[in-house]
Amino acid sequence: MGVRLVVVDDHRLLAEALASALKLRGHRVLAASAPASGAADLVLSRSPEVCLIGTASPAEPGVFDPVVRIKKERPGVAVLVLGPVPNPRGIAAAFAAGASGYVRHDERIEGVERAMSKARAGEVAVAPALLQAAFAELLNPVAEPDDEGTRLLQILTPREIEVLVRVAEGEDTRLIAAGMGIAPSTARTHVQRVLMKLGVGSRLEAAALAARTGLLDRATTPLHPARPAAEA
Repeated sequence: MGVRLVVVDDHRLLAEALASALKLRGHRVLAASAPASGAADLVLSRSPEVCLIGTASPAEPGVFDPVVRIKKERPGVAVLVLGPVPNPRGIAAAFAAGASGYVRHDERIEGVERAMSKARAGEVAVAPALLQAAFAELLNPVAEPDDEGTRLLQILTPREIEVLVRVAEGEDTRLIAAGMGIAPSTARTHVQRVLMKLGVGSRLEAAALAARTGLLDRATTPLHPARPAAEA
């Protein structure tokens, strides 16, 4: 039986993509919205069974304030967090706020469904491997933990970063080409290089990875309109 739920994320594209995937699998999505800070208001107005909250920064203060409010005003609603891994402090903060589960952001849709069902049934929805990874990092902290967003940003050229930002904003090849003042074939090549460097197979996956690792927030390349080509 499908789950009645709402989906929120700081990036609307990700919320709508996940909502669409869940609808296709028979779940009743009451709403898909952004930003995640509006989760409580959405839950109070729609009364779902489960609330999916996606965040790229689970360890930041105040991120899970909406979860606290949801559990206070709608204790019967199960909250499931989708976030980066490993992030032990973020996982701890999610459960401390009252979340019923924590799922890694790159989990397959089947894994998200299983977690939703467990959360709706009142069970804790977190993979043992996820807890092991979190405990391992807590017990053996490194001086400077690897920053995946920074690492990914470093392997992209400034041109590719601009392409990624445009992809995340939903631009197709034609719009990317027009916005950057390049040929569509060149834009297509840039997109393929970005996908290859990020190790993903689609534009949606690239946008999701960039958002979840905080790469988009650091990719501050301004999107200027195309300049006229210089005269020979």
